[in-house]
Amino acid sequence: MMTLEKLKETLEKTGLPVVYGAFPEKDAPSLPVICYLETDSVNFYADGVVYYSESGVQVELYLKYRSFLVESKVEKALKAFAWEKSVDYLSSERCFQIIYEIEVQNDESGE
Repeated sequence: MMTLEKLKETLEKTGLPVVYGAFPEKDAPSLPVICYLETDSVNFYADGVVYYSESGVQVELYLKYRSFLVESKVEKALKAFAWEKSVDYLSSERCFQIIYEIEVQNDESGE
């Protein structure tokens, strides 16, 4: 299982700009870009102690035009994960948003 830090390193290998959360509005690069963020956590605990913790993560790919070549790069980078994919067109932003839902291990768990 990968951590958030390792996920970022893996996503950067695509050659696309990568950020946790969102790029600052004034410093946002041109599309395509990748944003990722934690959405929830799943903890295994007993006796009041968390023994193992995972986080649900959304990897969001933003594209001006749909590009299966770019999607393939991201999917290749995510090959170590089980992922679910959804696609939406954001008319207010005039771009495509492709979301990959995965799980990562929290840094302090599973040692």
